[in-house]
Formats: sequence, structure tokens, C-alpha cells
Amino acid sequence: MSHPQPVARRMYDLVEPIGMVPYFADESDEALIALGLRNQWDAYFAGRAAPFGRAVPAEVVHAVFYNFAPGEVARHLPRVWALTTPEAALAARERGCVAGMRRILGELADAPGVARASDLLVRAATSAPMEGRALYAALRALPVPQEPVARLWHAATLLREHRGDGHTVALVAEGVGGTEAHVLHALSVDMPAEQFGRVHHLPAAQLTAVIDGMRARGLVGTDGWLTAAGRATKERVEALTDRLAEAPYNALSPSELDRLVADLEPISVALRAVFPW
Repeated sequence: MSHPQPVARRMYDLVEPIGMVPYFADESDEALIALGLRNQWDAYFAGRAAPFGRAVPAEVVHAVFYNFAPGEVARHLPRVWALTTPEAALAARERGCVAGMRRILGELADAPGVARASDLLVRAATSAPMEGRALYAALRALPVPQEPVARLWHAATLLREHRGDGHTVALVAEGVGGTEAHVLHALSVDMPAEQFGRVHHLPAAQLTAVIDGMRARGLVGTDGWLTAAGRATKERVEALTDRLAEAPYNALSPSELDRLVADLEPISVALRAVFPW
């Protein structure tokens, strides 16, 4: 079986839908909010930052997450830890994600392919070096679930954050800031930045200042769209992100990788069918 795409890009297409379950399946937010959290963003920051524990300040989480506007993390951390604990948040997030995946996958959740995929994906996800990957390393310190659906989700989360840590490296290398990364992505898919979900809520003057800074560096043209230099920057970021995401899959033989791809495909299709991509 040939892989016309780079392995990391092909696996990203298959693993990302699983890694996105906490953000698209209501069960995850519901389980976290049931702990006493106030809203979806409390749930987001509690669930995603929980591997760091309660002692890590908002400034550190802001640095690791990279792409939130100044002050956004601090509106939720450390306040959420007065309402629940990192341990409870981790358990609720996993419980909610498994429930969401089971609802969406139906009978497929108990198919042999899920168990096979979970074992192979865990092996890949726990094989990469942790140095320079703060969130990935924090997740690696957690126990790996044994139940196949939970195991598959956990492995996908490890791989998503491993890739995300590498993506931050690529953005830093190109001098692209956190909010700028959202503008770069939006414009690369021909969407006006002010319509993109992760920045549309920002004050107009703040977003305009970000775009003006990118224009001054030649990334955005006078027409408000990416220049050739801007598109080349985006392509370099994605190419480096892919290269930095290759390491986990080196733990699998070609035949194991083919087996994993075959088992993940129906899972990915089922999740993509219900998530708003």
C-alpha cells in the first residue's frame, strides 16, 4: 500500500477527528461542567491544562497553548481549580469523550479494529522524544487507559498535542505570533480573518493591529489577502510541522502502519460525518 502523502500528514487526517472529540462532542463539556465549571471555555482550559496540575500559572499555559489572545487564559486559570481539581477534570474529560465517541461510532466502537488501532496508536504515541514538547510530556506522565475506546482517544490526544507542540516550534521559527497564526490560517483558506472562529470575537482594533503588523512584514497585501510571501510562510510552517510530527510513526513497521490506516479510516469517516469541519 503506497502513501502518496507524507506519513505525518496522512495520519493527521485520520487522527485529528479523534483528537477533536473534546471540542465537538457535547458529552465532554457536559461532564466537565457537571463538576461545577461555569461554561465551555472553563471546560476547555480545565480539561486541556489539567495534565500540568493546579500550580502552573496562566502565563505558562498561555505560552504553551500559544495561540490565545493576551488575557484569555487568565480568565479561566487558575479560577477553575477553585471549582474542581485537575484529577477530576482529567477523569471527566476522558469519560465524556468516550461517551461521545461511543454515541457517534455506534457498533463500530466495539469492532476489533478499534482495539487494534488503539494498541498501535498507543505504541506510536508513547514512542516519541519528549524534549521540547511541554504539553506532550505532561500527557505522557498520565496513565494510559486500558478500555479500547478510551485508549484510542488518549493516544490520539497524545499525538495531537505532540503535533501541536511541533506546530508552535514551526510558528516561532517563522516569527508568526499566536493570533497571527489564526489570521494566517484563515486567509490561507480564503476566509476573512474577522470571520474566523478563534479571532472573530476580538475587538476590531486589536485584530486590525495584528493584520497591520503582518502587512508591514509583507505577509498580507493591501487587498487584505495573503501575498505570495504569506502563502510561502504558511507552506513552510505546515511542512515543518509535518516533519516534526513524523517521529511517533517510526515506531511502526510499514505493515503495521498500513493496518493502522485501514482501521482508522472508518472511525475517521464516522467522526467527520458529524463534526462541523
